[in-house]
Amino acid sequence: MNSIKRYMQFVKPYWKEILITVLIGMVKFGIPLTVPLILKYVIDDIIGGGGTQSDQMTTLLWLMGGVFFLFLIVRPPVEYYRQYFAQWTGNKILFDIRDQLFTHLQKLSLRFYANRKAGEIISRVINDVEQTKNFIMTGMMNIWLDLFTITAAIIIMLTLDPMLTLVAIALLPLYGFAIRFFYGKLRDLTRQRSQALADVQGHLHERLQGISVIKSFAIEKEEQAAFGEQNGNFLNRAIDHTKWNAKTFAVINTITDIAPLLVILVAGIFVIQGDVTVGTMVAFATYMERLYAPLRRLVNSSTQLVQSIASMDRMFELVDEKYDITNRKDAVPYRFPQGEVVFDNVSFSYEDDHEMVLHDVSFRAERGETVAIVGMSGGGKSTIMSLIPRFYDVTSGRIVIDGKDIRDYEVHSLRDQIGMVLQDNIIFSDSILFNIKMGKPEATNEEVYAAAKAANAHDFISKLPDGYDTKIGERGVKLSGGQKQRLAITRVFLKNPEILIFDEATSALDLESEKLIQDSLEKLAKNRTTFIVAHRLSTVTHADKIIVMDHGRIAEVGTHAELIERDGAYAKLYNIQYL
Repeated sequence: MNSIKRYMQFVKPYWKEILITVLIGMVKFGIPLTVPLILKYVIDDIIGGGGTQSDQMTTLLWLMGGVFFLFLIVRPPVEYYRQYFAQWTGNKILFDIRDQLFTHLQKLSLRFYANRKAGEIISRVINDVEQTKNFIMTGMMNIWLDLFTITAAIIIMLTLDPMLTLVAIALLPLYGFAIRFFYGKLRDLTRQRSQALADVQGHLHERLQGISVIKSFAIEKEEQAAFGEQNGNFLNRAIDHTKWNAKTFAVINTITDIAPLLVILVAGIFVIQGDVTVGTMVAFATYMERLYAPLRRLVNSSTQLVQSIASMDRMFELVDEKYDITNRKDAVPYRFPQGEVVFDNVSFSYEDDHEMVLHDVSFRAERGETVAIVGMSGGGKSTIMSLIPRFYDVTSGRIVIDGKDIRDYEVHSLRDQIGMVLQDNIIFSDSILFNIKMGKPEATNEEVYAAAKAANAHDFISKLPDGYDTKIGERGVKLSGGQKQRLAITRVFLKNPEILIFDEATSALDLESEKLIQDSLEKLAKNRTTFIVAHRLSTVTHADKIIVMDHGRIAEVGTHAELIERDGAYAKLYNIQYL
């Protein structure tokens, strides 16, 4: 019930539209309730009421003329506006939910994404949110209209014959008990099925992203078996859900089928005894369909509502994920950046109960200085780079930029002054221009061209089929590794930050591409505080300071010449690579 209460916060702004839809729906559902009364009038008053054939024909034609006007002229626009307002309202609410969810997802830290499959997150934002639409369409609209139809039908039936009405509704308590009994378990089964579907989607998303690895190792059979296991788990959950759902429908539909038969039996006896007219019996038989058709729809509605509520639960589980990286109450914007960066006894662990990745790391990067961080894989180099823009917060110690702990700055303003070029930069499946403008969305085309020329990217972009408007495919699949790197450097040029981070920016490139990109990086780093993570030590010999990391600790600090003369860990690494 807590999920429903929270969901209503999204529904609340649209209560007027929902009320209008329900009122229009009452007219739409109310019009067919006149049909049994028309039948009774035709049988009892026109056919059985005596009078000449001419009078009977005249009365019948006038009556049916009014009925056809009602059904052909009045009802169609009523139906149109009911459907339009219902769908408009439902889609607007889902728009608001997804919009808020995406805002929430952007605030979650990288720690959250490291522990979640992208496919499962997508499933909750797309599939589960879509399922909640049934709560709006069914719970907020259709159920009330069905209840209105049932209530109106019972009132009309009471005016016709109270005794037959009691027979008609005699099985309603049994119907209510069956609903209560079956739908408690159905909600749990629905949650299990939704989670299994999310697991399949997460597995599929991950494998499609790594399809080149699957093909290169020729492990299609093994992956087929792994997918079959995930898919089989979903099938089992779906079958469990289907079995219970089938039991529910079998019991409910039996009750709704028996009730009209009881009415026909008792009404037939009353007609034979002369207590009711044939027209009344026909009207009651027709009203039973008007009464129990909504009840059957309520069964379907209950199933949909159970699915919707289970999806709400999963949706709000995502909403309730806590933010690891937040602004302090007294946080200030990072303005007039100088670029001085100090690590003060920084230790870090990715999880609270895991081993430390960094141990008491301390160093200073002066304004405009280039600091290279080197060492064997797993030494903590990339972790240091992730801490500077607060992708993660330090476990102990502090990072100080321009004399202030970075946790005292507003996160957005801090990251706005940091530019990053990584080994595997994310390129989006849009145009070249769009990807470059991510560095500065309000930039003019002239500024983009200038940045591209500075990054040695303008020439190759100009040769593409549509130039800067060329669509480059998912993750930049249509570009070479060197072209993607130059594109990433271009958007950092456009951003023009005070602090730069190059994390293995040239390690995966050929020598020609590396030379072009190295020239761009040196141009970009001029007069900026720059951090370089590199395995290839020949690319960092120019650095003002080289920090050698070993298993999360600083082993050595100095210039290239100083460290070579010291003949320690750095000298050994350099000599191995040189040889």
